[in-house]
Amino acid sequence: MPNEAAAAPGKCPLCGKPRVQQYRPFCSRGCRDRDLNHWFDERYRTPTHEGPDGGTDDARFEGD
Repeated sequence: MPNEAAAAPGKCPLCGKPRVQQYRPFCSRGCRDRDLNHWFDERYRTPTHEGPDGGTDDARFEGD
């Protein structure tokens, strides 16, 4: 018995329209390119922990 979620086409993560197989997981070339531009503009970031001096944990190993 197939899973209903796997059979459903899903929605574009940017605009919510139905996905198109050619641009999966997006609905169009425009949404695909907009997502790529977000990566280029560094809008997607991973949170990091900064030390009390404002540097990262890796900074303590430099210059030893």
